[in-house]
Amino acid sequence: MQKQLFPDIPKKKNDNTKMIGANLSLVFNRRNKHMITLKNRDIIVKKVDISDKPAKKIFVVDAVELGANKSLLAGALNISRQTIHNYIESKKKFGTEGLLGGYNPKMGKNLEQHRKSTQHKRIQGTKAVILAKERKAKRLENQKKQQELDFEFGEQLVSKDEQPFKSLHDWKFTRFAGIFPYLIVLISTNQWLKLIMGYFGSAYKIFLVFLLMVANNIKSIEQLKNINQKEAGLILGLNKLPPKRDVWQWFYAACNLRFSTSLCKLFFKQQLLGGLVSTCIWFADGHLLPYTGRRKIHLAFNTQRKMMMPGQTNIVTCDESGRIVDFQIQEGKGDLKTHIVELKKKWAKELTEPPIMVFDREGYGAPFFNSLIEDKIPFVTWEKHVDSKKLKELDDDCFNESFEMNNKKYRIFEGEKTFTLEENGKTKTFELRKIYLWNQTSNRRTCCLAWDDGRPITTLQCAQAILNRWGASENTFKHLHDRHPFHYHPGFKTLDSDKQLIANPAIKSIEKEIKTVRKKLDKKHKKNSRTKEVLNKDGSRRENSLKACLESGISQLEAELTKLLNEKKQLPEKVDVSTLEDYNSFKKIDNEGKNLFDFVTASLWNARKDMTDWLLCHYPNENEYVDLFYAITQSHGWIKSEADRVVVRLEPLQQPSRRKAQEQFCKRLNALSAYIPIGKILQIEVGSSPI
Repeated sequence: MQKQLFPDIPKKKNDNTKMIGANLSLVFNRRNKHMITLKNRDIIVKKVDISDKPAKKIFVVDAVELGANKSLLAGALNISRQTIHNYIESKKKFGTEGLLGGYNPKMGKNLEQHRKSTQHKRIQGTKAVILAKERKAKRLENQKKQQELDFEFGEQLVSKDEQPFKSLHDWKFTRFAGIFPYLIVLISTNQWLKLIMGYFGSAYKIFLVFLLMVANNIKSIEQLKNINQKEAGLILGLNKLPPKRDVWQWFYAACNLRFSTSLCKLFFKQQLLGGLVSTCIWFADGHLLPYTGRRKIHLAFNTQRKMMMPGQTNIVTCDESGRIVDFQIQEGKGDLKTHIVELKKKWAKELTEPPIMVFDREGYGAPFFNSLIEDKIPFVTWEKHVDSKKLKELDDDCFNESFEMNNKKYRIFEGEKTFTLEENGKTKTFELRKIYLWNQTSNRRTCCLAWDDGRPITTLQCAQAILNRWGASENTFKHLHDRHPFHYHPGFKTLDSDKQLIANPAIKSIEKEIKTVRKKLDKKHKKNSRTKEVLNKDGSRRENSLKACLESGISQLEAELTKLLNEKKQLPEKVDVSTLEDYNSFKKIDNEGKNLFDFVTASLWNARKDMTDWLLCHYPNENEYVDLFYAITQSHGWIKSEADRVVVRLEPLQQPSRRKAQEQFCKRLNALSAYIPIGKILQIEVGSSPI
């Protein structure tokens, strides 16, 4: 093993410095333990003597406003997390003077004398008690709000006996305790149980089964036979998961109501109005849903195999963080261009302005670009026909701006590209922004096109947008497919398709005859060109000569070819399969069950994005925090159902840093105050076995 020429010298750990997040640090004076210096990247921000209680309170509030982590700050100052919260809320409600207990520094330094003179003006009672009462009132108001049904549909009745977590029981072990965070977030942010109960009534149970499948990557309903039904039913509030036959009955009961379209539209509408997804940049892409059954269905394009195969296309729209905004399953090869245009019309009322649409080369084309410009839909896409030789000949100095993304170095510069379009007999021209991209890591060059509709979008933002969902930056569908059963389609029911037109088979047979005639005609022409003319003694042409026979044959073939071409022109290009003999009509897959399953998949994926963002605050390791999240959601634990709450206790993780992040994550979930329809609050904690 080769030794380092200059070995790293281990730095001595400074016990007097405490990191509190956001590049902030607290430096304690060695001689005077009450003197503290707040630094931001080694730049002094503030010095304070924490023995002065008013100064300490102001210092704590200022540090949090600068971005300090409350938990780290509490640990450094040896105070509770609740104390910091009370300081912040006191300043919001009572002002700075209320935070300091009625003390105003401008009135003098004698705190006792000042308090006596301003006692009649000050707030009576302990502020911590006042804030606690307000938190309780807010929690009750949140509970009441969650219990109200304000959806745009008729309420389906669910009896009390069928409500989840209805029965009471003491601590019981379950190896599926880790999926409880999903349920807490979905109920608190989307009123998830109320939403599905309002549409499906007692058939809501199938959604809880889907939640279990998606969270634990259970590939199909048939695989439920391999899990412990008692433990799975406990965490879902169903006491015990029924046999596979009953689960299928729940599934068909929900599908027969035909509410999947309305359910998905309302759910995505709530996300847009509630600010749960971004409306700045949207990424639209199609993904193959393969079909291996025996029915005849239309073909879709398999990007990996680069061929057509039976299936459907799921066109999914995501925001820049990877949260799913909308999805639509299309029959056969999807129409991405029409989907993008209809997407603006679908969500026009919920959007103040249309988002920037980012799509791949499938949407390339001057007519489509022109339609987007006319509809005022800004976009960014790849340049399809790129001359790699010309790009290599470009001078390196032309790429005047550089940036780094996903550990890859890029350089860019911007130009223009003009498109011409024939429209109503007139030639129309328009220009698009052309961004030249140079991947210095792989030494490859390409281009992308953009139209900004007059918005202040820089060249760098256009380049980052197109790189954000393709190649090494792709994460939404690759991770979704790895972690969750994204392609599962429960219940392959088929119906007669509305698209029964196919290429006319008569044209194909005539084209074969035309091809045969043309081959014969070419042979005779070649032979005729090499044959000499034979004449009689009087100089006239001999009628039975080879050349005369060849010319006669050529005339007959040309007449036959003309006849076949005329017959081909008279035939329609496409015909309905049902009018033909020995042809099976096309079937289309009923996507009612698939839409319900994908609704659960999208719900859990978006909830997962929220929870990983929260976990990153407590475990700032970008290489491991996603794996830590899945370690938490795969944890075993115990569950207890009481009269007013349902408590889940997770097994603690082994590493201290991961266990501390797990505990803080559970506290964050408890702060959401998630209530189920029967009024119980859902709570989660970390600890040892209570049994």
